[in-house]
Amino acid sequence: MSYRIKKIEYYNLKVQDQPGEAYKLLRELKNLGINMAAFAAIPLSPDNTQLTVFPDDSYKLMKEVKLAGQRPDGPHKALLIQGNDELGALTDVHMKLYKSGVNISAAHGVTDGAGQFGYVIYLRADEFEKAVKSLGV
Repeated sequence: MSYRIKKIEYYNLKVQDQPGEAYKLLRELKNLGINMAAFAAIPLSPDNTQLTVFPDDSYKLMKEVKLAGQRPDGPHKALLIQGNDELGALTDVHMKLYKSGVNISAAHGVTDGAGQFGYVIYLRADEFEKAVKSLGV
């Protein structure tokens, strides 16, 4: 299995669940020159959505977003796994975490349709270092 694992930080922003909120945030981040490794939107209630951004540069994000008047929740730690999309690509990662007694809080992934995948693992803060050690990151 060919993959690489990277420690990554993420930030959450709570917005009203209405058309255009993700677009507005993504446009603002683009205008601020913030590049992202990943992005997620998760419904919290019928009226609220959590937008989660995984910036390439956390320091720049916090500096620019605070100047723009936003107050993101974070940083929180996660793992970004990228690699070759093949049968069982994540089995080794999950086996190592399982054997170390690490509980994954949440995860999401996607393939690009051309043989590569990206996968984000969310971990509790008190389990992050154990996960990093078990995966040799």
